[in-house]
Amino acid sequence: MMRDEPGARQRVMEAPASVVDRLKTLALHPLPQHLLSRAVFALTRRRSRFTRPAIHRFARAFDVDMSDAVEPDLDAYDTFNAFFTRALNPDARPIAVESNAIASPADGHFSSLGDVRDGRALQAKGIDYSVLDLLGGDGEAAERLGQGRFATIYLSPRDYHRLHMPRTGTLLRQTHVPGRLFGVGPHVVRSLDGLYTRNERVVAVFETDAGLMALVLVGAINVAAIETVWHGLVTPPAGHETSRLDYAGGDAVTLDRGAEMGRFNMGSTIVMLFEGSAEWDASLGPDSPIRMGEAIGRVS
Repeated sequence: MMRDEPGARQRVMEAPASVVDRLKTLALHPLPQHLLSRAVFALTRRRSRFTRPAIHRFARAFDVDMSDAVEPDLDAYDTFNAFFTRALNPDARPIAVESNAIASPADGHFSSLGDVRDGRALQAKGIDYSVLDLLGGDGEAAERLGQGRFATIYLSPRDYHRLHMPRTGTLLRQTHVPGRLFGVGPHVVRSLDGLYTRNERVVAVFETDAGLMALVLVGAINVAAIETVWHGLVTPPAGHETSRLDYAGGDAVTLDRGAEMGRFNMGSTIVMLFEGSAEWDASLGPDSPIRMGEAIGRVS
C-alpha cells in the first residue's frame, strides 16, 4: 500500500501527556468502574422530581444544542437517558450522497486517523495498539483490516449519541469484549497505553461493496450501556467471557449508509476500520469537529 497519499498519513493528537494528565488517569485505576457505571445506568432511567432540573443543569453546563432534536423541549423528557439519546429531525444531519463517500457515524471530534500499519493503529502520539486485540481476537477480521485505514471519533457529553452507518453494509458478526471502563477524554487517550483494548467494547463487523468494515463502540466510565439496533442493550456483567454472535442467512442484517446502528447511553468513542481502499479527507485532523452524515473520506 502506498504511504504517501494524503488519505493515508497518520494524524493524531500532537500534545504529549503531561504530569497532570498521568496523575488524573492514575486516579481512575482504583475506582469501582463497573459498579459506578451500573449506578449511573439505574439513575439515568429513573423518573423523579430531580430528573428535569438535572437535565436543565446538564444542558446549560455542556451547552447542548436542542434545536435539531425531534423534541426540543427539555421538560418533555421523563428520564435523563431519554434526553441523552434523543432523536434528531430527519433533515438535521444530511447524509453524504456521493456513491463512494464515507459518512461520519457520529457527531464529535476526531482523536486520530490514518493507516493501520502491520496490524497496529495509533491512539495518540507515541501510543499504538493491536487491531487484533481491539477486535477481541477476531483473527479473520484483523487479517483483512491489518493494513487498512482507521479513524477514531470521540463523542463529548454535549454531542448527539446515536451512531449511524458510514457505508451500506451487511452485518457478519457482533462481539462483546469485557474490560475496564476508563474514561476516554483526551487526557486519558494521551496517557494510558492501549486504552481502547482495555475498555469494554462492542465490535460490529460488516461486509461492504468496498471490503470489510468494523465499527468498535468503546465503553467508558458512566457509559453504563451500549446498544445496537439488531441486538438491543448489550450489557453483560463485568468479568463475562468474550461473546460472539454470527449473522448469516435469515439472520443477516443489511443497513444503508446513514441508518442508525447503535447508541451510547453516555459519551464515549467509536473506532472505524476499513480495508485498504478507504482514504480520509486531507483537511481532517485531530480535534476536527464532525457531524454525523458528513463526508469524511471515500472508498475506491
